[in-house]
Amino acid sequence: MNRKGIIALSPLAVFILLYLVTSIIAGDFYKVPITVAFLLSSIYAVIVCGGIPTRGGMSITERISIFSRGASMGNMMLMLWIFVLAGAFANTAKVMGSIDATVNLTLSVLPGNMIYAGLFMAACFVSISVGTSVGTIVALTPIAAGVAQSTGMSVPMLTSVIVGGSFFGDNLSFISDTTIAATSTQGCKLSDKFRVNTFLVMPVTLALLIIYGIIGSGIQSPQDVADVSPFKVLPYIVVLVTAICGMNVMAVLTIGIMLTGCIGIIDRTFDVFGWFAAMGDGITGMGELIIITMMAGGMLELIKANGGIDIAISLITKHIKTKRSAELSIAALVGMVNVCTANNTVAIITTGGIAKQIGDRFGIDNRKCASILDTMSCCVQGVIPYGAQMLMAAGLAAVNPVSIMPYLYYPYLLGVFTILAIIMRYPRRYS
Repeated sequence: MNRKGIIALSPLAVFILLYLVTSIIAGDFYKVPITVAFLLSSIYAVIVCGGIPTRGGMSITERISIFSRGASMGNMMLMLWIFVLAGAFANTAKVMGSIDATVNLTLSVLPGNMIYAGLFMAACFVSISVGTSVGTIVALTPIAAGVAQSTGMSVPMLTSVIVGGSFFGDNLSFISDTTIAATSTQGCKLSDKFRVNTFLVMPVTLALLIIYGIIGSGIQSPQDVADVSPFKVLPYIVVLVTAICGMNVMAVLTIGIMLTGCIGIIDRTFDVFGWFAAMGDGITGMGELIIITMMAGGMLELIKANGGIDIAISLITKHIKTKRSAELSIAALVGMVNVCTANNTVAIITTGGIAKQIGDRFGIDNRKCASILDTMSCCVQGVIPYGAQMLMAAGLAAVNPVSIMPYLYYPYLLGVFTILAIIMRYPRRYS
């Protein structure tokens, strides 16, 4: 990699050093606030990316303009609105008692040894129905966190179960953005890509259900579960049903907020002003998440504008010689771009054309190429601590995103299995 490439990608290295490496050395992931790590790496990106103005490089004003453009892109602002609504809904549901009621219902229905597997299956079902990992995380993370607190289980562990299951549907669903992007760029049918994906996803899912069953074998259900108030469970039921029916996630969350307000006022849990206060506290609680998302978007836009992603692509595709290495390069390519963009759909769209060219040149089945793009992007998106899904889950569960990472069994296992499948030429009929 040349000097320009190193400089273009260096803000990511600065962030990793400031946050991950420093926190590991200190033994405490709260020593360096993630907002500070992003602030310093963003300042560094503005300074070094764009060259020296006196030598034909961009001025500071131009660099700040690019940073601001990345922080305020359409998909970024849409995500921020979802964060605001999710914060308002999560906190009003908590204050109104919806989370406690749903947790009690979950504990009364699921035996203790099935809590991990049951929540994972619920996340898989919801995500494949709604086609979005974010929507699944918004709906189920508060329940998982509540179950963990009621049973004394690990909050990061149960949160990771929801995050993993959310990417099951993000990868497989016919209405998922990643599925549509992968099949569109590779010129194959949604159903064909789905069939190839099942060969990769189902063995991992079944193995993980067994693992979760073994992990949960020693867990006992609480004996003093409180009575369930059906009306207080209603907001989550409505949110899940409307999301499964395909309603826009912002509309779903708005309905949830209105419903929690109405039930809370009728139940006299709070009055109108108490409802407003609960919404305000929930929105305020998402402040750090919103700041992180905007700074990450700005920094990654600077990296992209200075050719960092293009350089990463050329570096990865430089030594392709066989069909196996071509498939591995496609997996590495979409993974690398996903790390740089923190958005799996954008990563697929960015690399889809190049992946198609590589696939056509080395005779790779379009269906398998689409499957590799979608699967690897979801695996990477599912483990990066600054991705929208991890940040959302961490925010709703009130934990550090890095504390969730060791327990993300599904994306880790799926990523390893996908690489092994490429090396072993599995599934054979598509290889």
